Amino acid sequence: MKKEIEENKHNIPDIEIIDLEEDELSDEGPADNREGYGDQPPASGPPKERRRFPRINMHIVLLLVFVVFVCGIAYKVMNFGEFIDLDEIFRDGKGTYDDTLDEILPLLDADGKRVDTSYEDGLTIVAFGNAPFADDRDSEDNLANMISEMTGATVYNCSISGSYLASQRPIIDTAGSPMDMYTFYWLSILATGNDIMLSYDEAKETLGEDLPPETDEVLNTLTTLDFNTVDVIVVLYDATDYLLGHQMYSDQNSTDIEQFTGNLEAGIGMFQSVYPHIRIIVLSPPYAFSDQLDEKGNYISSDIARYGQDVLSTYVIKEYSSCVTRSVSFVDNLYGTITEDNAHKYLIDNLHLNADGRREIAKRFVYALNYYNQEGQNEAGDK
Repeated sequence: MKKEIEENKHNIPDIEIIDLEEDELSDEGPADNREGYGDQPPASGPPKERRRFPRINMHIVLLLVFVVFVCGIAYKVMNFGEFIDLDEIFRDGKGTYDDTLDEILPLLDADGKRVDTSYEDGLTIVAFGNAPFADDRDSEDNLANMISEMTGATVYNCSISGSYLASQRPIIDTAGSPMDMYTFYWLSILATGNDIMLSYDEAKETLGEDLPPETDEVLNTLTTLDFNTVDVIVVLYDATDYLLGHQMYSDQNSTDIEQFTGNLEAGIGMFQSVYPHIRIIVLSPPYAFSDQLDEKGNYISSDIARYGQDVLSTYVIKEYSSCVTRSVSFVDNLYGTITEDNAHKYLIDNLHLNADGRREIAKRFVYALNYYNQEGQNEAGDK
């Protein structure tokens, strides 16, 4: 036995060679189903060839995507928009822009019924404001005189040159703010029978040589005119308040006379309470540029430059809102008469109107005046 063991130590045992490729899984099923594994018989037939996909070159794919993208851009550029013949579009003229804030309201009685203005005994109008009414006061090119000529009305021009709408003090302060006395509110106080002439005398003394030249005439008119005979009051203040940076409105107090709209509303309220038969028409400021210049020496738009709460257009929008609240007519000059597009044609400088500009304003007033005139007594609005 010992000898047999010794002999076997030097003999090399037989080695079984296993083909690993045959042990891999094939398309015929899991390894357990091959011969010698499990209870399933081996699959019959030749083995199926493994499916092979063509190899994709990503560089070619990216190149195709780029080519398609460039072609798309080129197509868009070549077919962008459509050429338009402007002569064809404007063959009937440039047309008009009618999107304004006009709010033409009739005079209402205590029961809310419309009261039509009668022209049988003539028409009497009182005008309040500043430069648009005050400039060229004694000329036929004056705005008040134009309105008189167009309507045949008697027009009392109670405008004050250099005045503004928003007071700088909430009470009379003839020493510190004498020009406040010529705002619409304090003039309405005088016109409705309140004796405040002493304050006007004090303001006159304070202003001295700076007193507007028409002051005495206006004060005399307001204290002697019987407003029971007045048919219409027209109010027009230009962009002076905007340029001076005066406050525009107050949500807490709509009749705050230190505000652009508050002073207007307070004055309207005075006339409505004492003389409810008078129809009130408010004309908005026409367009005005700011007094700032750009690098080319041109005036900067009033929709860009700010001096107080906001730009000029916001002053007009707030004034419109006040008029609607007070049920008085509002004529939008900023978008409907003297606009930024045509302002160079009608302005002398950045603010003051020339004769043509005043005439356009006069036409717009006559339009509002005759808006509810059923019988068409005045045809001036068509001139």
